[in-house]
Amino acid sequence: MINFIKKHFRTTAKISLVFVYLIVIAGAVVRMTGSGMGCPDWPKCFGYYIPPSQAKDIEFKPEHDYKEGIIIIHNEGLLVSKNDFKSSQNIDLNNWSTYTKHDYAIYNPTHTWIEYINRLTTVLAGIPILLMTVFSIWFFKKNKWITTASIMVLLGMAFQAWLGKTVVDSNLAPYKITIHMVMALLIIALILYVIFASKTNFKKHLYNKRFKQILLFSIILTLIQIIIGTQVRQYVDEQVKIIGNSPELWLANPTLQFYVHRSFSILVFLTTAWLYIKNKSLNLGFKKLNLIMLCVILEVFTGIIMYYLDFPFLSQPLHIVIAAIMIGIQFYVYLENQKEFIHNRKNN
Repeated sequence: MINFIKKHFRTTAKISLVFVYLIVIAGAVVRMTGSGMGCPDWPKCFGYYIPPSQAKDIEFKPEHDYKEGIIIIHNEGLLVSKNDFKSSQNIDLNNWSTYTKHDYAIYNPTHTWIEYINRLTTVLAGIPILLMTVFSIWFFKKNKWITTASIMVLLGMAFQAWLGKTVVDSNLAPYKITIHMVMALLIIALILYVIFASKTNFKKHLYNKRFKQILLFSIILTLIQIIIGTQVRQYVDEQVKIIGNSPELWLANPTLQFYVHRSFSILVFLTTAWLYIKNKSLNLGFKKLNLIMLCVILEVFTGIIMYYLDFPFLSQPLHIVIAAIMIGIQFYVYLENQKEFIHNRKNN
């Protein structure tokens, strides 16, 4: 049993990482399509475990058996069934209570199913994460931080689920969406630590103090970029509501956050370029710098086409997902560098 766990522990951690990135992708598609309120309640969707697929499913039906918690749209508002009952020919409001957590009462089947898939992905991600956490107990004596980080991932996912509920209840409050994204990045970092710390064979790298400092600075810059980017995205969402489907006008009058976000991209590029050149010139051996450099270039490219080509299809989720992948690789390289630092300190 112990040998099985040790053999497959890193596999469960890697699967967990893939699922968390799938959640980021699903969340990006939700934002791109404006599907965040596709399900007005949480964790169910209009009171159902499997969401309705057509508008008539959430309209009042005479002579219909309703279960407690089912939601319908009535007079441009949401009503929730108080208990199990069978309806008569006309709606009896005594059987219903007004949904008061928000006043968003629009049904769009596409938005509903996109949001539902996002939630389903989160639920499925819990399976490998739970296994990873249970398996990590056997590593406690060897490295208690593996167990601690695994438990923190599980708690982080529970917090994300609760936060997802509050995001829906608040009708997509901007600051909560930002916290949601930052928490996802923290979970990614913890899983990456678990994957790295549970390795048995490590590639040889050279330690350089200045390289480590600039790498840490670059990670902080990327995190700031992502946070500001969520604020820019929120501004775009607001413009979509005001202007409608006219992408050429969404950033006609950009906010200060947009200019800061654009300027920071230059700084991220320069610091990454410095790291790339330093890694090559000193033969430090951090091959993943090539991937980070590619991510930066793709980030700049997707940012340019969004602004100058009026947000072509999939450009927004690609921009978000690439940023999440990039900061994950940056953190992993930092772990590799930190290991060499500890190794050098012990030898000296």
